[in-house]
Amino acid sequence: MTSLSAGQKKFVLHWGELGTRWGLNRSVAQIHALLFLSPSPLTAEEVAALLSVARSNVSTSLRELQGWGLVRVVHMMGDRRDHFDTIHDVWEMFTIIVEQRKRREIDPTIAVLRECSMEIDRNTPEDKEARKRIREMLSFFEQATTVYEEFRGLPEALLRQIWKLKGNLKRLFAAS
Repeated sequence: MTSLSAGQKKFVLHWGELGTRWGLNRSVAQIHALLFLSPSPLTAEEVAALLSVARSNVSTSLRELQGWGLVRVVHMMGDRRDHFDTIHDVWEMFTIIVEQRKRREIDPTIAVLRECSMEIDRNTPEDKEARKRIREMLSFFEQATTVYEEFRGLPEALLRQIWKLKGNLKRLFAAS
């Protein structure tokens, strides 16, 4: 890959903006987008040149993407440099992103809600109400996590079938 087409640039820029909304650094998301579009693994130098970003920024971003499990190092015959590739299966990619977000955001939130629930005194009406609300939120997060875990345990083929139901879920459950 020697340059990006207008459509590729637009995708990379948009993916970078989307990444910032998800709490990622823009460069990290743009590098992921570039690797996703690339027909073959790229070196860090190629990534830096294609995106016009500093090589040090690329190295840091690639390490972060490796930590997420989205990028892996690939070695090419006759080339001592590291090349980087990402998952190209959209389903697998989003499964990893959702799992990482759960681990990094939801799991710590559940832990804090549990701590808060235990630490709030029940001596005043305000404390009782605050504890009740925190416990309701904790219950919601725990139930959502349970549903997520159940779905995650289903075979991928079945999940893909459920996904294809789209707007027909209402009809499916209304029939029950």
